Amino acid sequence: MSERFFITTQPAEDRAVLEGDEARHLTRVLRAKVGDTVSLFDGRGREWPARVAAIGRDRVELDAGEPAIDQLHPAAIPVTLAVALPKGDRQKWMVEKLTELGATRLIPLETTRGVAEATASAQARLERGVIEACKQCGRNTLMEIAAGRPLDRLLAEVPAGACVVIAHPGGRPLDAATMPPTATAMIALVGPEGGFTDEELCIADRAGAIRISLGPHILRVETAAIALAARLVSSRLSTPPVG
Repeated sequence: MSERFFITTQPAEDRAVLEGDEARHLTRVLRAKVGDTVSLFDGRGREWPARVAAIGRDRVELDAGEPAIDQLHPAAIPVTLAVALPKGDRQKWMVEKLTELGATRLIPLETTRGVAEATASAQARLERGVIEACKQCGRNTLMEIAAGRPLDRLLAEVPAGACVVIAHPGGRPLDAATMPPTATAMIALVGPEGGFTDEELCIADRAGAIRISLGPHILRVETAAIALAARLVSSRLSTPPVG
């Protein structure tokens, strides 16, 4: 696989442009020269072979070939992880793995016992982490990083037909029989290391969330989120719904 670069604007008249961090990485880290070949992707499922045509200080122009449409969809139905963010580098690691696994969206969850705030700068770092993970793993659709929100607001926004599960040590095992086969979307809730409060659990129960267990051990936030993504994206629940 050739080096991959993210473009925010699709090529026009077979000419693409890299600017900012992407251009600097190509020219200063990889020391690309005119004529070198790379791959470009737009985060919406398209990828282009490209050849470096001109190099500027913080701008690279490339001749783009015919686009290929990504046939490897991250999931046949959307899989959203709503997670009380862990601290520091554990956020970056979680985002990297969720992107690799094919999760559709990550929502930073604001909880009573949460330890990290979903600030604008934090969201920007997470979005950059998604791009870097896509470049590495070959994914051409970006995982969305949504704005943070509290549990009650998130549950009020759940679309009809979606199935909501909440990670809880006392829940039932997560298997195909846990969720309805007609679900049109999956939303998985992961609380902070201190756990959801009783009030938050009651809010989830009233909204119809299914309590599920991920095994006999207490998992870190990022481990639970990754385990849920792996199960939900790869299971039969990630195939088109019946009917």
